[in-house]
Amino acid sequence: MALQSKHKVDAAFSMSSMTDIIFLLLIFFMLTSSFITPSGLPVNLPSSEASDIVMQEITVTVTKDLKFSVNDRVVSRDQIKPELTALLQDKKGQVVLHIDKEVPVEYLVEIGGIAAGLEANVSIATKPYK
Repeated sequence: MALQSKHKVDAAFSMSSMTDIIFLLLIFFMLTSSFITPSGLPVNLPSSEASDIVMQEITVTVTKDLKFSVNDRVVSRDQIKPELTALLQDKKGQVVLHIDKEVPVEYLVEIGGIAAGLEANVSIATKPYK
């Protein structure tokens, strides 16, 4: 009398679920990479060896012809402090400075001082050496 099991285990491996997961990961990384793009004004960033990517909550941009913007909204130099105050009210945020490398350092110090005075973490955006 031969005893055989009615439930046979199939040793084949289905790759369809694996390709679904890889496709979803690809979409996720493509969408999240768009959050790292710099602000709308064209800025020639300085280079740095330690160029880290941080999640940008608030960006302040200064172009070489001294145009200012806060979160892609063009403002005057006098409007930077009220804009940052409104965006940082009652919380400690991250302010990323996108300052063109041809802009005098006094603007970097001024805007960084305003953000630090509002108890924000200040970072300077750079591009890595090639």
